[in-house]
Amino acid sequence: MNRLPASRAASLLAVALTAAGCASYQLGPVNPAIPAGQAVEVGLFQNATPLPGLAESVNASIRRELQRDGTFALATADDGDVLLTGSIDTYRRSPVSFQPRDILTVRDFEVELITRVRAAEKATGQVLLDRELTGRTTVRLGGDLASAERQALPLLANDLAKQAVALLAEGGW
Repeated sequence: MNRLPASRAASLLAVALTAAGCASYQLGPVNPAIPAGQAVEVGLFQNATPLPGLAESVNASIRRELQRDGTFALATADDGDVLLTGSIDTYRRSPVSFQPRDILTVRDFEVELITRVRAAEKATGQVLLDRELTGRTTVRLGGDLASAERQALPLLANDLAKQAVALLAEGGW
């Protein structure tokens, strides 16, 4: 009986498993609705919360993330193929941890920004994406809640921007 040496059998098994794993992997964007190379124009997000400055922070973060990601070009002069807009619907903070010796005094908050993100073809108006996303970050409360939230705002907007751009590039899972 002809037997393969154990090391050769292990090598063949490793090659087979690697090939099977690579068969489902796809390099680059996988969203069939928005081809790579399209120019995305970021419209102003509407802020329905009482907190000022959210729309500007979210818009700036999405623009930075589009440039960082590189899947799509960032349209700047009303020349985009896809228009990305949205509405900031809810800003919510929830206590996460309390002071060790005072269970009524909050030490850390989780801040959430619930946003509806829409992407549509500019030429036809066809909606390519309409989804609710939630950005989150944790805020350590120092002496002033307003200052702590203001410092956390860029982190919150960045979390939301990463989700939005990944959804554009990769599609829904």
